[in-house]
Amino acid sequence: LDVGLRAHERSLNIDFLLGYLKQLLPKRPDLKLIITSATIDPERFSRHFNHAPIIRAEGRSYPVTMHYRPPAERPESDRENDLQSAIVEACEDLAAEGPGDILVFLPGERQIHETADALGKQITHSPRLRGTLLLPLFARLSHAEQQRIFTPQTQRRIVLATNVAETSLTVPGIRYVVDSGLARISRYSLRSKVQRLPVERISQASANQRAGRCGREAPGICIRLYAEEDHLAQAQFTEPEILRTNLASVILQMEAMRIGHIEDFPFVETPDPRLITDGYRLLHELNAVNEQRTLSKTGRLMAKLPIDPRFARMLIADFSL
Repeated sequence: LDVGLRAHERSLNIDFLLGYLKQLLPKRPDLKLIITSATIDPERFSRHFNHAPIIRAEGRSYPVTMHYRPPAERPESDRENDLQSAIVEACEDLAAEGPGDILVFLPGERQIHETADALGKQITHSPRLRGTLLLPLFARLSHAEQQRIFTPQTQRRIVLATNVAETSLTVPGIRYVVDSGLARISRYSLRSKVQRLPVERISQASANQRAGRCGREAPGICIRLYAEEDHLAQAQFTEPEILRTNLASVILQMEAMRIGHIEDFPFVETPDPRLITDGYRLLHELNAVNEQRTLSKTGRLMAKLPIDPRFARMLIADFSL
């Protein structure tokens, strides 16, 4: 019996599954586990599963021509305007290359709306871009609005997307990519106790995945709005979510499912002990665990709610009034 797992992103769910399968495989020698990914570190996964063999299967793709266009050094206040200007200029140049749709990677919804406004003004004046259809694509869009990218169109499309188009969705018809090199990465601050979404530089693996979006149907062109030296200086792979998130929710679910304590669970990468202590401290403050770190009745109720433990505790308190 074969078990297949796609692990393009090191989300909490993926790390949970990998740890669970690590525990399961010795009990089920009849299982064959196959993990596929375009962006993970295969050497680390191989070591985690007792040096399992690595098979490299290159998918069918076409050559992608890479261009680097780093922005000029400007004050912080001008950088977002520079990014929009660079994207407009890049789209103008790509439109002159020939037919095909353009996929632009941006860090967030606000940047997508601002860039759409800038491109909308340019489309009305530019002979190259006239008639181009602008399509935003981000996670908060409704399903129907996201499905617009799969509707065939006669005119050229410029899709303005977050990293949802990096691995979660494949946009058909893309011949050109404009990569800002930025993404919003969820990160927990141990000092402020807040889960933030700062804009950060993407890893080399993410950048290569973005570039590959335009080489699926024909030879493509990718314009990176940063220097090649900056690309090579970035981390090779994106840091997994388990190393940069508030672990209270993780601990609560593990205790509720009775799959062991987080300190003993075979994660691919063990979380920082300070984050584990912080997670237990928060759960204790919420009365979800006792001094012995055992799940309480309140904690079991909280675990049934698919929301942040603090919000779950508020709801339980509200219903008990």
